[in-house]
Amino acid sequence: MFAGKLGPRLFHGIRKRDVSISTYLRWQPLGRLRDGNTHRFREEAFAPAVPALMPFGYFNQLPAIRKWFQSPPIQECNGQTRFNGHYMNRFGAAIVPLEFSRSSDCYTPGENEECFQRVEAPLKGFLHWASNATVEDKERIYVAQASFQVLPKILRDDLPTPSLVSEAGRGDVYDTSIWLGCPPTYTPLHRDPNPNLFVQLAGQKVVRLLPPDVGHEIFCSVQTVLGTSNSAMIRGDEMMKGNEKALLEAAIWSDPAPDCEASFVGHEAHLSGGDGLFIPKGWWHSIKGIGLGVTGSNAVSTKAI
Repeated sequence: MFAGKLGPRLFHGIRKRDVSISTYLRWQPLGRLRDGNTHRFREEAFAPAVPALMPFGYFNQLPAIRKWFQSPPIQECNGQTRFNGHYMNRFGAAIVPLEFSRSSDCYTPGENEECFQRVEAPLKGFLHWASNATVEDKERIYVAQASFQVLPKILRDDLPTPSLVSEAGRGDVYDTSIWLGCPPTYTPLHRDPNPNLFVQLAGQKVVRLLPPDVGHEIFCSVQTVLGTSNSAMIRGDEMMKGNEKALLEAAIWSDPAPDCEASFVGHEAHLSGGDGLFIPKGWWHSIKGIGLGVTGSNAVSTKAI
């Protein structure tokens, strides 16, 4: 199943029982466009299908950033961004997809089903949990990849389609998704069938990206080790629990020792509120929410040229 060059080295010394792994990937900072000019974005990122960061704070004027979240006063150096409860609680009855996870004993045989679950539930349950959540909590709730269409119209109006999407390509928008959570949050290694413009609304996230061929080799190597043949395009709960989650997370996020020779250098992007990242079609990526407070993100899927 796997015939690429990364396999023998990437998984040298792996122990399936305790799900440990050594990786040979290194990460370099992703380049940032000099400005938000549509022509530059089209010529340097969209058309050649290469990832790129938008200028710092390029999306700061999105209404959702100032309406959905409350930033701490400037004098509070350790302050945390929170959801604007006065505004968001008005929409608590909206039904959204929630991911429930528990961090302890997630790889004990027979207990996987207790560690991760997806449900459709009112937004107010998440907002209540988020108002008291801490980074030490073992139980987590995440609004993950909620379709734009499930949101009330007022919230949809807070996230107008960026002009870059409507002007750089054909203007087609296939889907818009929302993520809301409290760090630490985690999205496993995957690839999308369409280009994405990923916008950080609040909080901080780190994104690690790999070209289609390299990401596919890593994914196939994990499948070989596990003796499975899951699809790289249709991903289910196996992404979020058990051995596959552990192997993919280790491959992408366990940095090698300084003296290890890297098989490939991937890209790493750090995003704060108002920042944007272009992810081309087929590029593999994994995302972690970091820091304190809350995190919110929005991704608009369009059509490649």
